[in-house]
Amino acid sequence: MAREGDLKLFTGNANPPLAQEIADQIGIALGECTVSRFMDGEVRIKLVESVRGDNVYIVQPTSAPANEHLMELLIMIDALKRASARSINVVIPYYGYARQDRKARARDPITAKLVANLLEKAGANRIICMDLHAGQIQGFFDIPLDHLVGMPILANYFLAKNIENPVVVSPDMGGVTRARALAERLGAPLAIIDKRRPDVNVAQVMNIIGEIHGRTAILVDDMIDTAGTITAGAKALLERGAKDVYACCIHPVLSGEGVKRLESSEIREVVVTNTILLPPEKQIPKIKVLSVAELIAEAILRVHTHRSISQLFD
Repeated sequence: MAREGDLKLFTGNANPPLAQEIADQIGIALGECTVSRFMDGEVRIKLVESVRGDNVYIVQPTSAPANEHLMELLIMIDALKRASARSINVVIPYYGYARQDRKARARDPITAKLVANLLEKAGANRIICMDLHAGQIQGFFDIPLDHLVGMPILANYFLAKNIENPVVVSPDMGGVTRARALAERLGAPLAIIDKRRPDVNVAQVMNIIGEIHGRTAILVDDMIDTAGTITAGAKALLERGAKDVYACCIHPVLSGEGVKRLESSEIREVVVTNTILLPPEKQIPKIKVLSVAELIAEAILRVHTHRSISQLFD
């Protein structure tokens, strides 16, 4: 481990408990910094301690409210740069604005690229993120980016449950690669839900590809937002003969009626990680939260000591 004071870890307001877990795993104290607001609502950042010559890591998912948390992150990067930090490494467990990663329709913005530009311009030297919504976002940056995957964490949880006769199900064609990775780790077959989207956040199940009758289905996605896709998929699986249904994802966005939909669904358990901080009102008994702190802490230490990140997933 590097000299004391060489590695410093800071957090914004998006997920302080996760940042504290990461600091505990590394064996350092969180850096002293206050993130507050001026009377008109503008973000105010105050670094309480010196960072001159230090390698600084900021933990800040850009989850809801995305604009607030993104501005906190940009201003903190600027403050650290002007305070002569040696390097500014931005740890983004959940990368917001990622769903617009290409021009799907005429005159669409590409917000995932815009956010990448903003982070670089602010002064970030490296990005560490988890399970990007689209892999090509890695190429939107002209600085080093380390992409962590949470699938092993989910797989280990389900392996420990010893589920009899499981089948891993992708809720759409776009998630097949992710579902296959989980299926391989569990030694389970793969099924795919063929759906269409007549409108934003509206999904209709058209068909199910694969054998699910009499099996325990594990639906897997990178995020659960309004939970429309995952609950419609679970209903379709049960109607077509699945014995039971679990659901899992890395990022529990859970906006709108998401929590209510999960609570009233026939899904037995929803397994998520703490890349996004769940407020008390969203912490229902059906949701099981797994921590990514150990993984992120190890990644930070490997970056800091110039060791391989990919070996974490071998």
